[in-house]
Order: sequence, then C-alpha cells, then structure tokens
Amino acid sequence: MRLTKNQISDQNKSGLDSHQHSYDFLTEKLTKNNHDVNQIIEKIRAFQVAIPSWALGAGGTRFGRFSFYGEPSNLEQKIEDIGVLHCLTQTAGAVSLHIPWDIPSDYTAIKQKAAELNIKFDAVNSNTFQDQKDAEKSYKYGSLSNVDQAIRAQAIQHNIDVIGIGDKLGSKGLTVWLADGACFPGQNNFQTALQNTQDSLIEIYKILPSDWSMLIEYKPYEPNFYSTVIQDWGTSFMLANECGDKAYTLVDLGHHLPNTNIEQIVSVLMLKGKLGGFHFNDSKFGDDDLTVGSIKPYALFLIFNELVYGMQNNPQNPDLAWMIDASHNIKDPLEDLIQSLEAIQEAYAKALLVDQEALRSAQLENDVVAGQEILQAAYRTDVRPLIEKARLLSGGALNPIDAYRKLNIRGQLIKERGKNTIATGL
Repeated sequence: MRLTKNQISDQNKSGLDSHQHSYDFLTEKLTKNNHDVNQIIEKIRAFQVAIPSWALGAGGTRFGRFSFYGEPSNLEQKIEDIGVLHCLTQTAGAVSLHIPWDIPSDYTAIKQKAAELNIKFDAVNSNTFQDQKDAEKSYKYGSLSNVDQAIRAQAIQHNIDVIGIGDKLGSKGLTVWLADGACFPGQNNFQTALQNTQDSLIEIYKILPSDWSMLIEYKPYEPNFYSTVIQDWGTSFMLANECGDKAYTLVDLGHHLPNTNIEQIVSVLMLKGKLGGFHFNDSKFGDDDLTVGSIKPYALFLIFNELVYGMQNNPQNPDLAWMIDASHNIKDPLEDLIQSLEAIQEAYAKALLVDQEALRSAQLENDVVAGQEILQAAYRTDVRPLIEKARLLSGGALNPIDAYRKLNIRGQLIKERGKNTIATGL
C-alpha cells in the first residue's frame, strides 16, 4: 500500500486554518524570546528516526500474542509499511533490519523499493540471543561469551555475515545486543565471560568496513536474571574502547533499572565521544518497550536536553543513529509508531527551545531555581504547531493519527494481505 500526495493534502485541508492560527500565535511568542523559528523547524524536518523491521507486527508477551491483522509477512511489505509511516510523519526515513529475521531475497529490488519511498538503511542488527534453524551450535549458555570456542566462532561469523548483508544495502553500522549472562550464582565465571565477549567483539571489529560503526548495546537483566555480561553503560563503554575508535555505546531507554539518570549517562558518553546511537521506548517497571513518551515524558525531554547540548558542544562525538525499539502488544503497531515519532519530535523541539547560555549562567552562579525555571519554561511550551509546520513543509500530514484512521489504512492492509499474516520477528 502506498499513499499519494493528494490523499495527504485532502486530509490536511480541514485543519489548515486552525493550524495557522496556533502557529502564528506560537511564532510571535517565540520570536519575542529571540528564538529563530525557521531554524528550529528545519532541524525538526531533518530529524529522522529509523523504524526496526521487527516492529511492524504485533509483539506479544510471555503469555500471548494478539494480532491486528494485515501484518507484513515479508520484508517488501515491511518497507511499504514504513513508507506509509514516513509519508504521514516525514520523520521515519530509515529502516533497521534484524538478521536473520529479515534477510533480503533480492537486494536490488529491496533497495529500489526503499529508494522509491525515500527510505535509507540504518544499522543492521545481529541475533545471537536465540538459536536459528539448522544452526550447528546452541546459544543456550551464551554466544560471544560462551566457554566453548566453537560456539563463539559461530556467533562471530554470524555478525560478520550481518555486516556483509548490511554492506550490500548501504548500511553503515552494526548493532550488537547480547542476551548472554547467568540465571544462577556459580553458573558463570564473570571474568571469563567478559574476557570472551571482549575478544569476540574485537574479532568482529576487525572485519568492520572503514566507514562503519559498531554499536554495543547493554541491558541490566532479562532473559538472564542473576547476571548479564554487558549489564550497563560502563561495561559497554569499556568494551567499545577496547575495540577501537569506530565502536560506540548504544543507549536503549528501556535498558535501565528504575530511576536511573539516563540523561547523565548520555552527557558523559557524548563528552567522551562514545555515544553512537539511541533506541527509543518507554517503561514503568522495567524493559516494558512501551510507546515513547507515554510514561515519562519529562525524563525524555531532559534526555533530549543533554543530547542537544552534546550535539552543539561535543564535536568529538559522531552523528547519532536514532531508532524506535518497542513491542506492540495492544495497539495497532503503525498507530503506536506514529505516537512514538510524535513524542520524539516534541521532546526534541522542546529541547531546542532551552536557552543554553542562560542555563549555563545559572549553573555557574549556582542559581538552582533559575536553572529549573529555564528547563520547565521550554518543557511547558506546546510545540505541536512547530511539528505540524515541519510536516506540512515536507509534505506530511497535519495529524498523522487522524489521517491514518480516516484513510482506513489498517483496513486496506487487511484487505490486501488478509487476517492471518504474521510478521517475522517479535
């Protein structure tokens, strides 16, 4: 399914007057406060977030999976779904593939389809957290950290194969997330597991093309609940340093213990030039993979404040890879992704309104109240008219969710694909 410019334009007509009124009001206010509104809008337009290939279908829980029907049953259909998202939001201009869930059967055809929809290929993701069909060795007791050298070699080769697949598509990054760890005391030797992981990552890093990055993800628990080999940002940071200049830490918002100060982690990593990418989601108790901004919107804003500061003041840090990483259990996946994209844009836009010079002055003068007021003034601003204007200028929908429903996109997908299709992946 593909949307046309005329379809989007028709959906926008009824809301243009209201949008313009809100936009003019906000623009006048921001201009009086010395904000360059056009510059902010251009930054919003340029901000693109990758959609993971595994997020276009229903996710599920340990106890069940409930489909919304019309799910994409192959990579071509997944690209088409991302095309719909990008047409509506104008901020979903990339796809992140998970291998072996989504290996292209025809590289030329899939690259052509993505190009037609103005979608690029972001970092590719390896999978050694589950056994694959016909695999000679099992990852039951670990992959890159395993005590068995043959199992480590299999996991290393898989990552090398993933690099080869990504290279054919024009990707420039490899994301490595390990489920390796232990459920019980005495199961693993911590030092051996870490050393094996480090040695394995170095072997993979040696194969990395010169213009690629390796992104090392971390997670405190799950599926192992006693220990995880790469359990926190410090371990990821250490491993990235051991690998080399092209290896970086990847921050997933859900991969933290409750109340972790993620904005501080982000700031430190950017200062050290080692923040490589970001996976957006939200959570209440743990790695819940909920809609971005649905639980902790202020925390998301504070994180973006540090990201914006870092992008302006830390040239030693590379351009970041942005991606949504969520599981869609009770919402239509496309609607959930639209909501997440909107929340990301809002947090980013609000962070762009922070007067960094005034904030820095307040910090140097130890004026705690002023610092809080500066941040909250930006956070309390309704920036939706700016985001709407950015979408309009790029050819997107004023209200993507409203357009999605009025155009009956899920109904059209069910009509085209049927009710019994199931997306590969989660």
